[in-house]
Amino acid sequence: MKKSDRIKTLVELKAEQEKNALKGLGIYQRKLTELENQVESLKSYRNEYQESFNQLGRDGIKISQVLEFKSFIDKLDQAIEGQEHAMCLCKEELMQKRKMWESIHHKTNGLQKVLDSTIAVETQLKSRKEQSEMDERASRLGRNSKDGI
Repeated sequence: MKKSDRIKTLVELKAEQEKNALKGLGIYQRKLTELENQVESLKSYRNEYQESFNQLGRDGIKISQVLEFKSFIDKLDQAIEGQEHAMCLCKEELMQKRKMWESIHHKTNGLQKVLDSTIAVETQLKSRKEQSEMDERASRLGRNSKDGI
């Protein structure tokens, strides 16, 4: 097996790893986008609910209603806080996935350059060998034609 074939196998393996790392990166990017959308939706809902509470407060409401509104707003705040924490964890994981992909990508590119260089050397050696064989044949033909005359 030629050296270039062995290196090509390594390049293909690294390329597969890079592809898988990129898929993982995409999964976490989508997950982060979903979490960001959920946080924005919760905040929007909380603001709408707060506006409803404020409007009812101006019109006059019972203390039990105030307590219910306050309790629900507290639950919304906890949900927002939980989603923001999950979003922060997801961002950290996304950064790790990105670093891992970049590392694999650089290794793949490095191996590809080595492969290209190896192929160029092998091609050059093959050309020299073929040229040498052609020169040898031409030399033999030249000797045979001189001996035959």
